[in-house]
Amino acid sequence: MVYAVVVAWLVVAAIVVLTWHRLDADRGWRAFVLTLVLGLSLLHQLLFATVTEDALVTFRYAQNIADGNGPVFNPGERVEGYTNFLWLVLVALPRAAFGADVRTTAVVLGVVAALGCVLVSCFLVNRIVAAPRPAIGVAAAVLTASAGGLAVYGASGSEVPLFVLLVLATGYALAARRPVVAGVLVAFAVMTSPEGLVVAVLAGLWLAGAALKGRHSWWAPVGYVQSALVFLIPRLAWRATFYQHFVPAPLAAKLGGTLDARVAAGWPYLSGFALAHQGFLLLGLVAAVALALRRTETAARGDAVVGAAAVRGSREAPARGEAAVGTAASRVAESPARGNAVVGTAVEARALLWLLFAMAAGLATAAVLIGGDPGPSWRLLAPLPPLLAVAAAGTYGVLTVNVVAKPSPRPKPWTGGTRLVPVTACGLAGIAILVSVFSPEMLDRVRVWHSHGTELAEIGGWLGDYLPPGSVVSTAAPGALAAHGGPLLIIDVLGRTDDHIAREGRHDGGTATDYDYVVNVRRPTVAVPADGGYADRQHCAIDPVYAGKYEVATFRRVGTPYWVSVYPRAEQVKTLVADLDQGPDFRYVPCPS
Repeated sequence: MVYAVVVAWLVVAAIVVLTWHRLDADRGWRAFVLTLVLGLSLLHQLLFATVTEDALVTFRYAQNIADGNGPVFNPGERVEGYTNFLWLVLVALPRAAFGADVRTTAVVLGVVAALGCVLVSCFLVNRIVAAPRPAIGVAAAVLTASAGGLAVYGASGSEVPLFVLLVLATGYALAARRPVVAGVLVAFAVMTSPEGLVVAVLAGLWLAGAALKGRHSWWAPVGYVQSALVFLIPRLAWRATFYQHFVPAPLAAKLGGTLDARVAAGWPYLSGFALAHQGFLLLGLVAAVALALRRTETAARGDAVVGAAAVRGSREAPARGEAAVGTAASRVAESPARGNAVVGTAVEARALLWLLFAMAAGLATAAVLIGGDPGPSWRLLAPLPPLLAVAAAGTYGVLTVNVVAKPSPRPKPWTGGTRLVPVTACGLAGIAILVSVFSPEMLDRVRVWHSHGTELAEIGGWLGDYLPPGSVVSTAAPGALAAHGGPLLIIDVLGRTDDHIAREGRHDGGTATDYDYVVNVRRPTVAVPADGGYADRQHCAIDPVYAGKYEVATFRRVGTPYWVSVYPRAEQVKTLVADLDQGPDFRYVPCPS
């Protein structure tokens, strides 16, 4: 699959560079190239294609909704162990209505959303750049298709692709001067991921600033806020009524520690992302500096048009008579309006570009303040490369647009500029793809993640099949263990699906824990201490937090050199070990005395 992605990139790069001038004039050819870019994005996503732990938690909630238990992780326990309400609804509805498989639905929707990001990035650039140069949008699409984070989470079953799509779509709605639509989209973004609040605030401030400067009426920010609140207020009211909390458990577990501890974990998270995405960051930095240093020339050009029209009028009047004088005078009258229109278009385009840069900076800041994320490939920062790609391509288009062309009897359409743009875009795309393949935080870690998830799902299926009905299992990977765990009640020792641990537990190292509560209040039947799947040797030592009330039982995976250790409750150890030893795939091996 790695070779297929590299070959796809080479094909797309060669076609884009060689036919760059043709992309503006030939709509059919442009559609063909965009189709190839979508194919590159699809292959890039399939290279990873690993369902995440967070997604598996969402799947458990979706399955319980379809089964009539409501949006709960364990039946009867009202805990909001997810932060992606809209995504949960989208993947649960097909299951409830048609019996569709939740996992398949989520993966398909995620891939479609990632492909949508590629298309919207192209359309957004072309919307911002007020000139007939759609080839620049194709360059942005190529960069977005190569973004590693979007590819990693495209087929992961998580909400990340949908969130990125909603962020880009919000930018498009603002560029199209549709503040009400932008409010609806940003409300959906907030209901998909908590980081959507950053986008919502920045977009609202941008609209308010535009109203202050006269580019929008005050009805624009008002309509934006109202349309967002139409969705967000009922959502908050339902959350408070059903779960008795305004902050979901996973977010409470993250935010419960000190700010210093979160920032100390967040900075390495951001620096690791920056090291792997130097191309996107450098591209964004150059574009931002160019946008800041290049003063707008549209006002001066507008004045030049007025002066040129007046001169032409004075020269033409003697030769053409009063008709020419009237025509020249009318041109003079029209010129200020044209100049003002040009200035307004350029100023608004630049403002939109600054908004995209601000969104990228705001999301990066939020990731640091939250303390990062334990998953691979910097999930919280997945929107940054597409935002920077769109902002950089849009900046090039805005700064190079020929706003007022020189008078010519045969005006020539824009021909796409030099080949520097496609070469740069395709070159950075190739670097991004190579990084996603060779970075230890991406393909290698995703493969390890995949194997661990598969192993934990096997362990969960084994426990679900052979433990007594109603058994309680504690673990640090509740989603994977629940994938085939059936009716098991599962306690997340890190508090992501347990309100008490998330809100009242200790926050050491950025994670919430309360093992006294787990052992003495929840009293799990069996504890699964490892969240990394099988071990390569027998482990007979018990974790001190379980010592005294639990014992170690080790099982060998039949036909493999792998082991799994579980902690049955001491007073039930003989019965539980006998039950688990009935499974054909796991064989009990006592620890040496």
